[in-house]
Amino acid sequence: MELGAHLSISGGVDKALDRAEELEINTLQIFVKNPRGWTGKELTTKIANLFKEKSKAMNLASSVVHANYLSNLATPKNELYKKSKESLKEDIRRADCLGVNYVVFHPGNHTGSGIEAGIERVNKALKEIIKDLNPKAKLLLENVSGAGTEVGFNFEDLLAMTAGIPLDRVGVCLDTCHAFAAGYDLRSKDGFDRLLTEIDDTFGLDHLKVIHVNDSKRELGTNKDRHYHIGQGKIGSEGFARLVNHPQLKEKVFIIETPIDENGDDKLNLKTLRDLAE
Repeated sequence: MELGAHLSISGGVDKALDRAEELEINTLQIFVKNPRGWTGKELTTKIANLFKEKSKAMNLASSVVHANYLSNLATPKNELYKKSKESLKEDIRRADCLGVNYVVFHPGNHTGSGIEAGIERVNKALKEIIKDLNPKAKLLLENVSGAGTEVGFNFEDLLAMTAGIPLDRVGVCLDTCHAFAAGYDLRSKDGFDRLLTEIDDTFGLDHLKVIHVNDSKRELGTNKDRHYHIGQGKIGSEGFARLVNHPQLKEKVFIIETPIDENGDDKLNLKTLRDLAE
């Protein structure tokens, strides 16, 4: 089982690996620049090599970069569209320098242009980015909660964003909180099976590479993205037990993005998932 957490890169990206060792995890997710800004500190060859050396020394099974939150590939606004493409390109360049396996990103918001127009914009951007960079990391579209004008809260729409792109270059990242917020009832076996069937019928489960394991602070179908501690939210322990023990998911990369507050931290949430795994 590949189980990890989204970790801080405070002090340098290699410091996230030290934190991973402390948590005794074999995978991790990081930002490679400011997630709420367009620029970041220079990633030197020395630091990139140190990251790769540490990853190898600790037998890290895989690693994930989460792209900048500001990027919006679905936008109809040309200036933001251009900045978003350049930002994602920079995240990919850095991921490839670090030898990271996957780059996860949110598709964005159509802001009134309509879902189809938003999907088309994302598709066009991805084709351009892949042509320009030929990335080593696989690019993963993350499902969203469906708030406002977000695109990509179902897997049919996410697949449409990859039209004309080989699925060895792109895939999908499932966020459990987002799926629950979008109306997928992960509390029940039927709801869980419906979700997996939809992913299998679109991308194929082989192209589901990363699962963001987050409980939800809000109720089913509210379109509210509010991550919570595993088993303490509205999805509950039974849903996560089904997730981590599913025979077709056991080899996936599980990453927690849960809060750190008075009710829990990474250690607690990782222990909860390990205890649920049979």
